[in-house]
Amino acid sequence: MEDDAPVIYGLEFQGRAVAARAGETDAIHFLVGTQSLKYDNQLHLLEFDDESNYIEKYIFSHLAGEINHISSSVADRDLLATCHSAVVENKVQSGATVWRLPDRPRSMSLALDGLNSSSQQLAASGSLPELDHVAELTGHDGVVKGTQWHPGGSGSRLVSVDHKNLRLWDLNSSGGKAKQVSCATLDVRPTFSSVRWNPHFNCAQVATAVDSNVQGWDLRSMKVAFTIENAHGQLVRDVDFNPNRQYYMATCGDDCLVKFWDQRKNTTPLKICQSHSHWVWSVRFNPFHDQLVTSSSSDSRVILHGVPSLSSEPISCADDDDDADGGEKREQKPLSDGVLNRYEEHEDSVYAAEWSAADPWVFASLSYDGRLVINRVPRNTKYQILL
Repeated sequence: MEDDAPVIYGLEFQGRAVAARAGETDAIHFLVGTQSLKYDNQLHLLEFDDESNYIEKYIFSHLAGEINHISSSVADRDLLATCHSAVVENKVQSGATVWRLPDRPRSMSLALDGLNSSSQQLAASGSLPELDHVAELTGHDGVVKGTQWHPGGSGSRLVSVDHKNLRLWDLNSSGGKAKQVSCATLDVRPTFSSVRWNPHFNCAQVATAVDSNVQGWDLRSMKVAFTIENAHGQLVRDVDFNPNRQYYMATCGDDCLVKFWDQRKNTTPLKICQSHSHWVWSVRFNPFHDQLVTSSSSDSRVILHGVPSLSSEPISCADDDDDADGGEKREQKPLSDGVLNRYEEHEDSVYAAEWSAADPWVFASLSYDGRLVINRVPRNTKYQILL
């Protein structure tokens, strides 16, 4: 249907980091970062109007380097953290910084509407506004793989993972630096590749991908709370928690699989999805309807999975309802497990797919060539969930 058509937004540079603006629940906002060695990098704030399919863009300079990861604060919509890297004197320097989005100037928005004004030209002329610096997350060992904000509304706490360390940070400090509250260090060869904060258990747990394993950590003691050994046959790329069922989670990895787990029975997955043909980089539960899960892969595809058998909503039977006039009956088939839709608008590896924080039926995906695609859940799937 025309209403379900994708909306495509092109970056001028390559990119692999996208995040929903978590603190914005009234409008559909996404944050997108660029990766360029030649030009100054940028952070794009996109406001998507679902009715008109119009994207309004605001672009900010990100002078710290290439953006590898973005996370957005739930408590404060203007706070975000980026993991970045830059080449300085033939050496790669990696770091993580907390920023605040400045007020978006009207002059910039108008300039971007001009036919002869590209973001690259604006950056070269110094016309792009800069992000307001809040704090540096200092002392990391090697490349910073990711950050995550406290999901329970605390705007001052976040976690980060680098090569060997999981760190808990507090922003309630002076001097432009975040205070490291605690740290856990791996004493074995495998390294961290990603981190996700558990919204359950009073937000006292995070899960990390460690080589082919998944480890859960208790942030109060910085001790391992649970382990899923050999969760995947190769590297685990991403993890996510079911927002409604406290023990359920999903993982994905280089074995081309998406798996679903119960932490209490972590030797065998609850479900395995074999829908991709190359590395799977991201997996995300829908924050409103946990029957829906997206995954993105180096096979250039984004897949929408249906997992009602593992969701918090009971599986309803086919139901015959009288129509409004009391005439013919119609049958509404219940949602079933399996692939609900394949999205193939990308032509390069899709490194991330993120659900909107404001609209349960909208998500954005980003491929390495800088193509961001905003898609919707198919209308028939939406009706199967709502009716």
